[in-house]
Amino acid sequence: MTLTRQINSLLATTTAILFTMMGLGLTQSAHAQPKWPEKTVKFVVPAPPGSAPDTQIRLIGQKLSELWSQPVVIENVVGAAGNIGTDRVAKAAPDGYTFLYNTIGPIAVNPTLMAGKMPYDVAKDFVPISLATKTPNFITVHPSVPANNMQELIALAKKEPNKIRYGTAGPGTTQHLTGELLNLVAGIKMTSIPYKSSAQMTTDGLGGQFEVLIHNTPVLLPHIRSNALRAIGITSAARSPAQPEVATVLEQGIKEFEITAWFGFMAPAGTPKEIVDQLSKQVAGVLATPEVNKRISDMATEVVGSTPAFYAAFIKTETAKWKEVIIKAKMTPE
Repeated sequence: MTLTRQINSLLATTTAILFTMMGLGLTQSAHAQPKWPEKTVKFVVPAPPGSAPDTQIRLIGQKLSELWSQPVVIENVVGAAGNIGTDRVAKAAPDGYTFLYNTIGPIAVNPTLMAGKMPYDVAKDFVPISLATKTPNFITVHPSVPANNMQELIALAKKEPNKIRYGTAGPGTTQHLTGELLNLVAGIKMTSIPYKSSAQMTTDGLGGQFEVLIHNTPVLLPHIRSNALRAIGITSAARSPAQPEVATVLEQGIKEFEITAWFGFMAPAGTPKEIVDQLSKQVAGVLATPEVNKRISDMATEVVGSTPAFYAAFIKTETAKWKEVIIKAKMTPE
């Protein structure tokens, strides 16, 4: 073989080796997943300690911490009907270390109820990750109220307009939505009594300071079981296995009356899709474990665990639903 042919052969071999090495590097790079998380992850919940969303995120967060071998911090940020905590996440760095465990109000209700005064834009400032749970409300009355079902409550309200009162934990909460929707569809006029906290509202409801106490099922279950309150309806589509003797509002003849407080995970806009998808799958996995599933279900709460696309579509549907109710009922943030 001539010297020229030997050189050309050597160059061809060297080039082939280099391209092979480059190809391997590209393949490895394309399939490499960045290690996440590598430090503490924070979940902001715009609700007080001991509330339904707070209890849920602490349970889920503990399991995620074990899965990741990284600390998880739960930060309760209340105020402005949930907008303060929600806005904090909207303006957080989209680096995969700050997330929102959202409540229904700041995401699907406040944009209409507080139009023109919102510090964030849900569609532009957030990326949905997973619808975690759906929690209905119990509609209860103080034992002194002569009503054993929804029809009897409606009859009382029609007999004396504005005399029947119900407590709310603020504008846009599911207590407020439930009461105003009932006024709308049943043709009655109950009076809302606003409180600065759900804890004080519950205390006064138990004490008979007003007639109707509406609240998330986990909060009212103990009081119903102790007979401190009489449950006359549940706002879910089906009865709860946790308290099956309580009939749904729907089956008592009040149509189009399904209300759930729903909670889920959202991230600041710009958070890498790989992290969003990973967290969505991990949340679904945690919620599907027998221990977590049972503990949440025992609180009369539906376990979901969805994809980001499902949650995005769900938020749009709920926002449109409550926008219509807010406008028809002429609800205001005051």
